[in-house]
Amino acid sequence: MPTTQPPAGARRESSAAPYDYLLDLDDTPAPYDYIVVGAGTAGSVIASRLTEDPAVRVLLVEAGSATALPEMAKPGYWPVLLGTAANWGEQTVEQSFTGTPLPLPRGRALGGSSSINGLNFVRGHRSSYDAWVEQGATGWGYDDLLPYFRRSETTQGRDPALRGTDGPMLVGPTLDPSPVIVAALAATRELGYPEAADVSGGVDVGFGLSDANASGGTRQSAADAYLRPVLDRPNLVVVTDTMVNRLSIVDGVCLGIEYTAAGKRTKVVARKEVILTAGAIGSAQLLMVSGVGPAEHLRDLGIDVVRDLPGVGSNLHDHPMSTVVYESAAAMPETPDNIFGQGVGLIHSERALGGPDLQLLLISKPYRAHTLDGPAYDNGSGYSIAFSAMLPFSRGTVRLASPDAGVGPLIDPNYLGDVRDEVVMAEGLRVARAIGEADALAEWRGAEAQPGRPLPDAESVRDYLRESLVVYFHYAGTCRVGTDELAVVDPELRVRGISGLRVADASIMPSPVSANTNATVFAIAERAAALIAA
Repeated sequence: MPTTQPPAGARRESSAAPYDYLLDLDDTPAPYDYIVVGAGTAGSVIASRLTEDPAVRVLLVEAGSATALPEMAKPGYWPVLLGTAANWGEQTVEQSFTGTPLPLPRGRALGGSSSINGLNFVRGHRSSYDAWVEQGATGWGYDDLLPYFRRSETTQGRDPALRGTDGPMLVGPTLDPSPVIVAALAATRELGYPEAADVSGGVDVGFGLSDANASGGTRQSAADAYLRPVLDRPNLVVVTDTMVNRLSIVDGVCLGIEYTAAGKRTKVVARKEVILTAGAIGSAQLLMVSGVGPAEHLRDLGIDVVRDLPGVGSNLHDHPMSTVVYESAAAMPETPDNIFGQGVGLIHSERALGGPDLQLLLISKPYRAHTLDGPAYDNGSGYSIAFSAMLPFSRGTVRLASPDAGVGPLIDPNYLGDVRDEVVMAEGLRVARAIGEADALAEWRGAEAQPGRPLPDAESVRDYLRESLVVYFHYAGTCRVGTDELAVVDPELRVRGISGLRVADASIMPSPVSANTNATVFAIAERAAALIAA
C-alpha cells in the first residue's frame, strides 16, 4: 500500500538552480528527482512512466485516500460515488443561465475522476485537436497525440493503425449491451445517421457502442492500470491523504512543495521538476495560492505575486449536458457490470464550423438533473437520451476564495453563457426527442417523463434547458498550452517564467475536445512523460 507518512524533507542538488536548497533536514531521505502533485489519471500515468527508469526517484502526492471504495469496481454504481469522500463535493458559483449553483463532481482518490466517472473512454474527433495547433499548441494535434493514445490502451478488433494493442488500459464496448441501447442505435439509423465503424477512435462521425474503461465487468481506473501494479518499485513513493499547501518558488525556480499530512506541515524538494497533475481546478488553484496567476486577483487576496500569468484560472470549459427521459414500457434488465452510456453519437449541428460538435449519449438509466422527477434508477423502469454541445464557446474561470489551499476555490464554468451554445443544445434536444420517438424504440417506449410536455417555442426550450442542465464534469483549459501572453504553459508544458515546473493534465487543453475527456488526459500524460524523460 502507499506510504501514508511522507518523509520530512530533502536537499535539492540540481543544475537548474545555482544553489542548494535545504529544508527540514531531520531524517533526510535521498532526494526526489520529480514530485508529481495529484494521483488522478495524469499523475498515475506520469509517475508510472517516469519510474520505469530505476535511476529516477518520484514522489507522488494525493489528497484522497489510498483505499479504493467497493463501489468503484462496478461500472453501474458510479453515481453512488458522488456522495462519498472520493468526490471533492464542490459546487459551482451561481450560473447566469440557470440562476442556481450546480453540483461539481471531481475525483479525490487514487485514479482521480477515472475512479468515479461514467467510464466512457472516447477520443474527440481529430478536428478538435487540430484546432489546438491553430491556437499555438505546436505538437499537440491529433497526429501528434495518436502514438500516445495508442500507448495508453489495449483494444481488440479495431484498426491497429488508430487503436492501441498493448497499453495498460483494457478498453472496449459493452459485450452484452442493453436491448434498449440496441434499439436506440437502430433508431439513429432509422433517422438516417451513419453507423460509425469506431465511434471511440477519433476519426468517425455517427453512432455506435461506446468504449469503456472496464474489463470483465470491473472498472479499470488509471490507478488500477498504471499505479497499483508498480507500487512496489523502490524509486516510487506515493503519499495519500496529503494536502499540498503551496509550491516552493525562489528566484523564479520551483524547488519543491509544502504539504500537510497527519496534521504536520512539511516541505520536500525536487532535484529536477515539480509536475502539477491536479486537474483543471486543482492545478490552477495551486498555482495561484503559490503566487503564480493574475496579479490583481492575487494581490486582492494578499498573496505575493511570484509571476503574473493572467491566463491561470481563465479559459475554463466543460461540456453542458441535458437529457430526455423515458419511462420503459417493459422491464429492462439490471446490469451493474455495464456502463450507463453504452451508445454514443457524434454529429454536426446545423451551425457546426470545423468539425462535429454535438454528442448524443444513449443511456440505459433514467439519468436526469437531481431536481427533476422521473422513473427510479434502480428498478429498470426507464432510460434516457443525453445531448451535449461538444465545442462550447462559453468560457469560465477558477478563482481563489482564500489564500489557503484548503479552502475550495470559486468555480464558474459559465454554462451556456454564450448564446451559440444554447442554439446547439436546442438542436440536441430536437435530435434526442426524434431518436426517442423513432419506431425502433416502440417496444420499449413508455411515457416521456422529461420534458414530458410540448415545447412549442424558443422560450419553452430555453426553460427546459435551464431546468435539465447537468454537469458532464469534463473540466479543462485553465492552464492552457500555447505561445501567446494568455498561455500558461509552453508546448513542452513548462510553466512560462518559472523553471522546474510543468502542468500536465486537462487544464492544458486550449479548447474543448469533442468527446468525454478522460481518454485525452491519458494521451496528454503519456506525451508529457515522454517530454519530461527526454
